[in-house]
Order: sequence, then structure tokens, then C-alpha cells
Amino acid sequence: MKSRFAPSPTGYLHIGGARTALFAWAWAKKQQGQFVLRIEDTDRERSTQASVDAILDGMNWLGLTHDEGPFYQTQRFDRYQEIIEQLLSEDKAYYCECSKERLQVLRDELTEKGEKAKYDGCCRDKKLKSGVVRFKNPLTGFVTFKDAVKGQISIGNQELDDLIIARSDGTPTYNLTVVVDDHDMKIDTVIRGDDHINNTPRQINLYEALGWGLPKFAHLPMILGGDGARLSKRHGAVSVMAYRDEGFLPEALLNYLVRLGWSHGDQEVFSLSEIVELFDLKNINKAPASFNQEKLLWLNQEYIKTSSVDNLLENLAWHLDNQSVDTSTGPAIEAVVEHLQERSKTLVEMVDGLKMFYQDFNQFDEKLSAKQFKDSQSIKLLLTKLEALDDWMASNIKEQIKQVCKELDIGFGKIGQPFRLALSGNGNAGNIDIVAQLVGKDRTLARLQMALDYIAQHSH
Repeated sequence: MKSRFAPSPTGYLHIGGARTALFAWAWAKKQQGQFVLRIEDTDRERSTQASVDAILDGMNWLGLTHDEGPFYQTQRFDRYQEIIEQLLSEDKAYYCECSKERLQVLRDELTEKGEKAKYDGCCRDKKLKSGVVRFKNPLTGFVTFKDAVKGQISIGNQELDDLIIARSDGTPTYNLTVVVDDHDMKIDTVIRGDDHINNTPRQINLYEALGWGLPKFAHLPMILGGDGARLSKRHGAVSVMAYRDEGFLPEALLNYLVRLGWSHGDQEVFSLSEIVELFDLKNINKAPASFNQEKLLWLNQEYIKTSSVDNLLENLAWHLDNQSVDTSTGPAIEAVVEHLQERSKTLVEMVDGLKMFYQDFNQFDEKLSAKQFKDSQSIKLLLTKLEALDDWMASNIKEQIKQVCKELDIGFGKIGQPFRLALSGNGNAGNIDIVAQLVGKDRTLARLQMALDYIAQHSH
């Protein structure tokens, strides 16, 4: 059993494409079959190597590994040519020399009459020897097929026109190449977005003209933005790699994508192995799915909380490198990540949170320091007590904070908040005793001293 993902390399891998890839991948894995990656690069003007790389990077990051490919259509031109010649020789295709101007006039006339704009078969029986090549679509009857998502679909042949299968320069068009490829690559089920559904009857007629068996079809509902319009750039990051850059875990994005148009009861959180085990085309919704950034963020936070530290480190490596954060001096990165797991919505937030353990800063948040750094007495006493500590452990640090509160008869907040700001520079820190333990004794003392210097400078 085989499915395929066949993107055009005219841009990055976007959310809709990634979901199609995931559904096709999950279907193949569920059937214990093969997942094929094919790059449909026949549009030479718009296809770029950068886009090919972006698609491969996105698939790689998501972990949707292919069993066969990537195949490139531009490397299969001889095969398409062979099929075009066959259709011409069997009188199932013909050359057409109608000018763009004639076709435009025809289109305008039909549209004005309220009819469907389609080619009128002008060159069908002229026996021409050059021009574009058109497929002789049957003139009567119906194309009927059962779509795994939409159910039975039927369309009259008189609604379809003689589609172009080769341009005048001889290069094949999408509708021909996709039929030849899916047949040659033995694709059992074609899973794709429902923007392709209008092509399906034309492709079925091509299969039949060539005497080939049909694959099954499953057309996925489109993804809409929160406002009900088709998902586009203005709905936020639509490139898959932009989600990596924003600090999402690939498994969180996959989990979110699988729920866009597919469900299994009320379950929200799925591991990749559960997706494979439970995936069924029958459970794909017919209605469009709505993309919700808040839901994705919630899911990402859930994944960060429950992920293994090793997995987080693997995904953090790119971010640390990207922001030039050196973690070789300072506490063990594993301990810091574990401390930040509960409080990070994204890996970008986690990197921001871990900087204070490895990088020194030379100023405090202005608004907060004006508010928190007022009383030098409590900070001085804490500094003295912490300096005397031999065993630098969170429990001992906590004990010293309690002692300060007791001796000066102040509430915990009176020393806790200034200490938090002194440690972090921006007031963003979790349990201060654990944070201080991780920051280390020397850095903690130096930062408390910096807070005292700030008070001295601003006290006149």
C-alpha cells in the first residue's frame, strides 16, 4: 500500500501542505505501507531549489520521513513524452493552435451568457501537427467516483473540456504528470487538499483512456483562519519552519495539525504512534477546519511540560545556537531545562528564561528596580548570610531568606521580590531558592552586590 505527498516547490512548506503530508504519512504507516515524496517541479518558471530545500527541511523537522523519493518530475520528461505520443497515436489527443486572444474572446462570450468558460473543441478534428496538445475528453456520460471524505461525486463530461496535456514547447502539464506518476509509482490512495477536486474527473478520464486502474481518492477540507477566510499569511506564521523559529515542538505541531479536520472521540493529545494507530480516512470531517493559534500554543505548553529533558535539549540546540547562548560554563543545562519546563509556553521563552543562568547582565529592569530596590538593609543582611553559606543548596538558601524575614520582622515579599529581580535582572524567575542554587554562589552574591550599588546610586 502506498500514499504520496507531492508538493510544488514554488514556496515554503505551509501548514496546509504539512497537514496533507501528515495525513498521507499516517495512512501509509497505518497500512504498514510506503510513503512516497514527489516534487512536482514542472512549472520551471516558479520552481526554485530554495523551495525544494524548504520543503525537505520542513518534512525533516516534522519527522515525516519518506520511504521512497524524493522523485522529481523534471527528471521524468521522457516518460511523459512517451504517454503524450501514445495518446496522439491512438487519437485520444490532438494538437491545437488556437491563439490566446481567441481563447480569451471565447471565455468572455461564455461568461457573459452565464455559461461555464471552457474550450469549444475548435481544433479537435483538424489533424494539426503542432501547437499545444489537448486530451480528447469524452463528450457524453458521467464521471462518478467515491471520495473517501466527501462520498459519491458525479460530474457530466459535457462540463469538462479538452484539457491541455502538453504546452507548445512540449513540456507536460500537471494533470498529465500526476496521473502518470501515481500510476507508475503504484499509489493506492491519493490524499490531497480539496482544491484539487475539480481536477479529479479530468484525471479519471485520462486513467481510463490509458487503460489504467484508478487509485482511491481522499480530498481533505481546507483550513480556514479564525475569521473564516482561507488560511493565509495574515493569520500568522504559515510556513512550518516559522513555527520552529517561534519555539514550537514538532510533535506539538503534528498533534495540532492532525486535529485540523480529523478526530478520535474527544481526545486532544495524541502521540505520533497513537496517530498512526488510530488514523482512519473515515474520521476526516467534511467541513473546513479552523486554525486557532491559542490552541496551538496551549498544546505546545502541554508538550513542553511532559517532554523528556533529552527531547527538549535536542530541540533547544538550534535556538541556543541561533541566539549564541553558551551553556558550557554554569549549571548543568539539564537541571535548568527541568526547572523551566513548567513555566515555558515555547522554546524561545525557555531560552530567554535560561540566559540568566549563563550570561551576566549589567543593568536591571528600570521600572521594577525603582519599585523593588528601596531597602538596602534586608539585601545587605541576605548577602551577609549567603556569603557565609558553605553548602549552596536551595533548602539552605531558603532558610537564610526566612532568617532575614525573622530578624527584620518583614514579610517574605519584602525580600523575595528584590532578590528575584537581583537574580534575573527582569523579575522573571521561578522559585528563587532553586534559581539561586542554579545561578551559583558567586553570581548570586555579585548580583546582590549590584543591587546594593544601584540603591546607593539612587538614594540621594
